[in-house]
Amino acid sequence: MLAFRNDRFSPSGTDGSNPLSSTGESGWQRCRVHWMRNALAYVPKTQQSMVAAALRQAFLQPDRAQASQMLRHVADQLRSKWTKLAAFIDDSETDVLSYLDFPEPHRSKLHSTNPLERLNKEVKRRADVVGIFPNEAAIIRLIGAVLLEQNDEWQLQLAREISSDNPARNREPRGKGPHGYPGPPLSRGADAT
Repeated sequence: MLAFRNDRFSPSGTDGSNPLSSTGESGWQRCRVHWMRNALAYVPKTQQSMVAAALRQAFLQPDRAQASQMLRHVADQLRSKWTKLAAFIDDSETDVLSYLDFPEPHRSKLHSTNPLERLNKEVKRRADVVGIFPNEAAIIRLIGAVLLEQNDEWQLQLAREISSDNPARNREPRGKGPHGYPGPPLSRGADAT
């Protein structure tokens, strides 16, 4: 279950715990893109690329402790020049780094609200096709169907990622399929032409 709040979301179980988090805690994850935009609003345009590069260093760290340390270091360096930016970083550090509490394969999906925005766009697209709904139940059925489809798609994707216990399998040379697209993995001894 996902809980939403502005540009933040919280993946949580029915008991309030986070089913994917290694710590078992549930927190709010703030979208890194929106967070970065908010942070750069405190900086003059001429300095934004330098500040953005410094802030991105925190997101390149392999774990939460190192990312938190890097973010605090950047905030301390910028504090003398931009106190409001440093205060913003201090206040939002926990929210923007929450995705690092999850296992590595899930992080790329959780650091941004893009999947949620994509889902909202699909709901709107489907509703625009129908145009006028006869009653509220029809709207609920349509949105429910879209959400079920998306849930099924996410479950299949998760199952594929979990079942890919052999990462080398994904790097096997592939033959050419129809229209030049990659085909199935080549069997051993076959040419990769």
